[in-house]
Amino acid sequence: MSFISVFDVMGPNMIGPSSSHTAGAARIAYLAQKMINGPLAKVEFILYGSFARTYHGHGTDRALLGGIMGFSTDDMRIRNSFEIATENGLKYSFTPNEEETDIHPNTVDIIMTNTADQEMTIRGESLGGGKVHITQINHVEVDFTGEYSAIIVVQKDVPGVVAWITSCLSDRRVNIAFMRLFRESKGHTAYTIVESDGKLPEEIADTIRQNEHVLDVMVVQM
Repeated sequence: MSFISVFDVMGPNMIGPSSSHTAGAARIAYLAQKMINGPLAKVEFILYGSFARTYHGHGTDRALLGGIMGFSTDDMRIRNSFEIATENGLKYSFTPNEEETDIHPNTVDIIMTNTADQEMTIRGESLGGGKVHITQINHVEVDFTGEYSAIIVVQKDVPGVVAWITSCLSDRRVNIAFMRLFRESKGHTAYTIVESDGKLPEEIADTIRQNEHVLDVMVVQM
C-alpha cells in the first residue's frame, strides 16, 4: 500500500497557484542557496519540461528568485522577488530548454555565482505537494530531499575521508538519519551527504574542513 502524505492532499503553505510550479520551485532554490558560501552576485535558471513552458504564467520565475534569496514558500515577498533582487544588485536570468526531454517535467538547473566568483550548479526536481529532489551538484548525480538538516562534504575520493566525517559527527553526538556517497569517478571529486533528524552543531563545518582531503563543507539547517 502506497503512503499518501497530508501535503499530497492539502498542499504546503505557499504563495502562488501551484505546489509543483511555485512551492516546489521556491523550495529547490531555497536549498540551492544554502549550498554555496557567501552572498550571491548572479544566478541563472535553466528550465525544463513544463517549467520551461509555463514558468512565467505559474509564477515559477518569481518563486525561484524568491527561494534563491532565502524566502520560504509562504513568504509574501515572493510576489515582489524581481524588484527585490534588482534592489539587492542580484543579476538573474531565466532560460527555457525544451529540447532536452528525457528528464523530469518539473526540472531546473540553478547556476549560482557568489561575490567571491565561486560557481556552483544545482539540479532539482519538483515532485508535487511542495516536495523536491536535488539530483545533481556540479553535474555529479546525488540524492537529497532537503527534508532533514544535512551536511554536504566536497572531498577528494581517497580512503579515510568518510571515516573522518563520521568520527566528527560521532564526537558531537549527531544522530545520522541517512548517509550517501557520490563521486565523479574513482580518485576524483566526491560528495558525502549526511542527513540528521536533529539540529547540527554550528562548528561542525569548520571541524570537518580540518581534514586535508576535504575541499568544502556546506551545512543545511532545516
